[in-house]
Amino acid sequence: MIIESIKRSENKPDKFITLFEDGTEISVNAVQIADFGLYTGRELSDGEFSQLCEELKLSSAKARAIRILGSRDLSVREVERRLVDKGESREIAQKTVQWLESIGAVDDGKYAVAIAKHYYSKGFGKARIRDELYRRGIERDMWEDAICDALSDTDSIEEAVNGFLEKKLKGSCDAMDLRRATDALCRRGFSYEEARTAVSQYLDSIEEDLK
Repeated sequence: MIIESIKRSENKPDKFITLFEDGTEISVNAVQIADFGLYTGRELSDGEFSQLCEELKLSSAKARAIRILGSRDLSVREVERRLVDKGESREIAQKTVQWLESIGAVDDGKYAVAIAKHYYSKGFGKARIRDELYRRGIERDMWEDAICDALSDTDSIEEAVNGFLEKKLKGSCDAMDLRRATDALCRRGFSYEEARTAVSQYLDSIEEDLK
């Protein structure tokens, strides 16, 4: 395929419209012009043209991925899913997230710890955190390390659980209310023993306050 002309885009100054003799028209940037040695009259083989088109798709997907990330963190799997949902091929989406990992834009290990800390701070237990990590596409072998790292901040976790129990019980020591609070903690991802211990510690703190 022979390039008939290369003209700067009127709408996007950083883009150049490349027109081929068969009427095909593509938009490229200065880096792609340099990398592929594009100029008027240059003939590209079918392989070179396919490679150029692949690079344009990848470049577009990278820009889309950066927009998807915006100001919030996402896992590798979440970004890949969103790219595919937006119309990118699975192969291009995978290459894009590999690039994001290489520049540090996505880091599943750090993201998993952040998720664990967030849900602990809201008064949720390990089971709920594992559910969240699974839902967000974090690899299973990262779960326990993330939970251990989050658990290192035990004071804030205990404060969050106590805060939840204070709202739930409102100072009540009624057996039925205590049972409901224990069940509520179980639903939030704590084991039965963890929930009982938390309620017991909460009662001890109330008794201390009354002395």
